[in-house]
Amino acid sequence: MNNPLIGIVLCLSLSACASTHTAEKITSTQLLQTTTTWDGKAVTYPTDAKAQVTALMIEIPVNGETGWHRHPVPSFAMIVDGTLDVMLKDGSVNHLKAGDPLVEVVDTAHNGRNTGNVPVKIMVFYTGTVNSILTIKENH
Repeated sequence: MNNPLIGIVLCLSLSACASTHTAEKITSTQLLQTTTTWDGKAVTYPTDAKAQVTALMIEIPVNGETGWHRHPVPSFAMIVDGTLDVMLKDGSVNHLKAGDPLVEVVDTAHNGRNTGNVPVKIMVFYTGTVNSILTIKENH
């Protein structure tokens, strides 16, 4: 720099900015890494149409149930609040609580039941295709 005063002012300005914008480090915690759904089947993605991701926040009231249903597309979830038991017709049960990640079963009938004393909130991401059905009700 030709003018030392400009250099000093610039350094002081940068120092002031750095000290007022100091932030804590961003962290990342892996919650889940898998190639299978919770019942052990391989995760596969539809390839017959344009991909589409749909995010839903699902709330199940105290003592409520989803009813028997299945998902024809892969979905991934996080239990945001509450406790949930997800049952398969073979008697398998997945016990989930707030903070638990979930790779949902695909094309397998299941029922979710709120087993706690607060509404269950589930953030779900469906990885389907444009116009794909996300959930199909089943007769039990």
